[in-house]
Amino acid sequence: MNKILISACLAGFNVRYNGSSKTLRHEVLEQWRKEGRLVFCCPELAAGFSTPRPPAEITVGASGSAIVCDGARVIENTGRDVTEDYLLGAHLTLQMAQRHQCRVALLTDGSPSCGSQTIYSGAFNGQARNGDGVTAQLLRAHGIAVFSHRQLGQLITYLRAARE
Repeated sequence: MNKILISACLAGFNVRYNGSSKTLRHEVLEQWRKEGRLVFCCPELAAGFSTPRPPAEITVGASGSAIVCDGARVIENTGRDVTEDYLLGAHLTLQMAQRHQCRVALLTDGSPSCGSQTIYSGAFNGQARNGDGVTAQLLRAHGIAVFSHRQLGQLITYLRAARE
């Protein structure tokens, strides 16, 4: 039975930077939870961040792959550089996914960790842009298929096709 790595905030845990959740409700998620298929993760908490915490964004024009490969940074709105902490959270999340043999992940879009389609601009202006977060990029680089919370239907289709 395939296990699915899922952002803890999507599962209803109040772990987002502002102390909230982003609960995603769907009968398939509830079924997977009952079957013990969901592996909950929050890369920021794994790295030792508190809840709540200052918002952080990847520097303007960069994305998760640039942090891993090209030296881009993750900066809190306070100006504090938290790049190393985000990298630690990404690596700890990858280890968890590998330990549970997760081949797929369902992550929260927009996050500097979990964003898989979009992240915020880096200017703390509330504007989103195309890009991926540090964790999403690292998971993909290690062969884990990553889906945004907006792509639950595609994830369901992907898993059904993988069984056939």
